[in-house]
Amino acid sequence: MAESEQPLEQPTDGPARRRIGVYVCHCGGNISDVVDVEAVTDQIGAEEEVVVARHLPFMCSDEGQTTIEQDIKGLGLDRVVVAACTPSLHETTFRRAVSRAGLNPYLYQHANIREQVSWAHVHDHAAATGKADRLIRAAVAKAAALRPLDMVRVAAVHRALVVGGGVAGLRTALDLARWGMEVVLVERSRELGGHTLRLGSAYPTGEPGRALVARLVAGVQDEPLIDVQLSTEVTDVSGYVGDFHVTLRSVGSDGQERREEEEVGAMVLATGFSDHEPAAGQYGFGSPRVLTLAAFQERLYAAPAGVDLATVVGLEGSIRSVAFLHCVGSRQVDGVDEPGASGVLNAYCSRVCCTATVRAATETRQRFPDVRVVDVYRDIRTYARDQEAAYLAAGEAGVLFVRVANDERARVETSPPGDPYPLLVRARDTLSFGTELDLPVDLVVLATGMEPGGAEHLVDMTKVPTGSDGFLLEVHPKLRPVESAIPGILLAGTARGPMDITESTTSASAAAAKVATLLAHDHVEMEPFVARVDPSLCTGTGACLDACRYAGAIALRDVEIEDGVVEKRAYVSPVACKGCGACVAACPNGAIDVQGWEIGQYLAMVDAITAEPAAPSLPAREQEEVVAR
Repeated sequence: MAESEQPLEQPTDGPARRRIGVYVCHCGGNISDVVDVEAVTDQIGAEEEVVVARHLPFMCSDEGQTTIEQDIKGLGLDRVVVAACTPSLHETTFRRAVSRAGLNPYLYQHANIREQVSWAHVHDHAAATGKADRLIRAAVAKAAALRPLDMVRVAAVHRALVVGGGVAGLRTALDLARWGMEVVLVERSRELGGHTLRLGSAYPTGEPGRALVARLVAGVQDEPLIDVQLSTEVTDVSGYVGDFHVTLRSVGSDGQERREEEEVGAMVLATGFSDHEPAAGQYGFGSPRVLTLAAFQERLYAAPAGVDLATVVGLEGSIRSVAFLHCVGSRQVDGVDEPGASGVLNAYCSRVCCTATVRAATETRQRFPDVRVVDVYRDIRTYARDQEAAYLAAGEAGVLFVRVANDERARVETSPPGDPYPLLVRARDTLSFGTELDLPVDLVVLATGMEPGGAEHLVDMTKVPTGSDGFLLEVHPKLRPVESAIPGILLAGTARGPMDITESTTSASAAAAKVATLLAHDHVEMEPFVARVDPSLCTGTGACLDACRYAGAIALRDVEIEDGVVEKRAYVSPVACKGCGACVAACPNGAIDVQGWEIGQYLAMVDAITAEPAAPSLPAREQEEVVAR
């Protein structure tokens, strides 16, 4: 263990000072290879209210956490600062360590000196050390101004709502029921199963899509804890984690509209995806000889054995040649691609299209060996384990591959009069050194990408954020992949973005596990970083209500300020508030603050950052770098 100095003694006279402990992490070299942690620790240790400052190889280790706990108990620390990696990784870890030592966990402050310092300034060690010093000083200044906070507790309703009856929604409902939880499963169409129903075989098992769905549906129907409501939509959502009130609208077989309210503790949005629809005329779309991959698959897998391909797709004559075109509605480039019917360009990769396309091309060759199959692509992205085998199988089956450049596109044109083939696919093939190819075909299949599944109304009601691609946005793709920013609202399947069936059902099980954990007790605990009103400053202008976008978070209520005098004052519901801070900026009187991030704490941080610290006491190697520059 390394430390800057012996613990400082508190003076016996004068105003009471904070007793702050500061801990700087080497992060196994991720930080200490760039930042001079010893110099930083020495200087921070000289701060007036810093009782002890230490640096350790790994603060998140058992040794690091134990050191914090022992110092809190032995030195009487009342605030703790850890300078380490991003708080999204270990802030909770250190809060728990602080709590185990008997200190309020919200008297802890984190400073990020890895992502914001050592990784950002790897080529300037002296500057990185100086920046780390300022950020830690800011954290110390804020720590000194922190107040003890308590978690917000809400009574929990042990019931969940799952929106969407595709494979992700079915899997979520089944898993929740097996955890012993009541589930309301809502599907807006008349049938469960979603897009999987059209698949002849599901990757990687090869099980027919309808068989897979039938197995899941049978499990749902046999589960008494699951209430399935078809032809039903969510029309209103209010409340908060632990106690959501959801209005459902359904139309019965008698044509009568019905509305009912469900009370649930959590919601899982498994709203799925929509197929990209090309603009009319794009790649010849609109012609009966130009189909999307989804339409082609549906017809191919529904057709009985022995019929020819023309009969399968509903065309007269014979089909001698088919071209599959990749990335229609995915990886689009402004100035090169045209938007589809949605009017937007989709810059993202839809991930599953390549494997689905090469498998469809392979099956076409296998079922109709006299048909020539050409696959026109930019990149083959068979991204998951063993999916490369699908690409190799296509080549072995006789599928011909043509690769176009990323900034070029194949063109689908009507063949000249008298040509024996109705369509012509024109492309410059980079695999044959830029040869201009004219490919005569009878049928073109467009591998269209995935687009968000039409959950705009749910986004408006729940305030769940969406990404730049329009899909529902998780808090963190690695650390919290199925959680939305709204507590109690989870995400499952392709509502989050393009993925295959295996990934969809895996994320559904993860969402179910999160819900089960969330509602495992009689109450739900939430972070206390919510708005707080100072009644002595509030004059009831209502500006905070206009700024707030979360229903029920702020209200004006009558308050008796003196005998017989009643005035309106703002009140924040801690369970509905999301701590966004919009009301803080809107209040003309400065009567509102967000707990844990108060304006005074911000100002203390700014003062610490902008104050001119003493020149860092750098070791010889760092001094040489400064002189060299």
